[in-house]
Amino acid sequence: MVFDIAGTTVKDDNEVAKAFQNALKTCGFFLPLEKINPFMGYEKHFAIKEILKEAGEAEAYTETVVKEIHQAFVNDLKVFYSEPETTIPLPNVESTMQTLHDLGIIVAINTGFSRDIADVIVKQLQWFERGLVDYMIASDEVAKGRPYPDMIHSLMKQAGIDDPSLVAKAGDTEVDINEGKNAGCKYVIGVSTGTFTTEELRAYDPTHIISDIAEVIDIIKA
Repeated sequence: MVFDIAGTTVKDDNEVAKAFQNALKTCGFFLPLEKINPFMGYEKHFAIKEILKEAGEAEAYTETVVKEIHQAFVNDLKVFYSEPETTIPLPNVESTMQTLHDLGIIVAINTGFSRDIADVIVKQLQWFERGLVDYMIASDEVAKGRPYPDMIHSLMKQAGIDDPSLVAKAGDTEVDINEGKNAGCKYVIGVSTGTFTTEELRAYDPTHIISDIAEVIDIIKA
């Protein structure tokens, strides 16, 4: 079982998009949140380039500017997620992870964040130390981030799984759904607790859409 992080397993009241917005402002760009949200879940350097194109600034950025924006984004979120009051698992996430383990199912998490941000989050939540998560991978640890299947395929290799029909993916964005499809996962589960609404998720044809992560158990056991 592969879970996304922000908006799927960890509470996100649009803080990730706000961090993007603030990072863009540091380099003189502005985009409203509704223009940023569609790029949530993507590898962040790619997302920054696409956001700048959306802002009509495609000719204005260089790789140096993209790196500066990304670093500002990373710095903002590392501070944000280092506080226990702002790093909160969504309802039923931890009990669902434990139930999956009780059923003999490997639990992994992946993310469009870079590894340094992901490490801050899981350190705060102590998911590895508590035995709730077995594997984690971030978008900067593979050749291509979402919607490419590289992260899921890498997790499968780490877990010793060859058959993608033994894998399920759950996430709250369009790119999570397409990642799961491209990886050949048996179940591709849209979660309406994050960036995309149920109606928005439905447009990308996941196998399931849920509003409570605990529903994953019934899907897996069916």
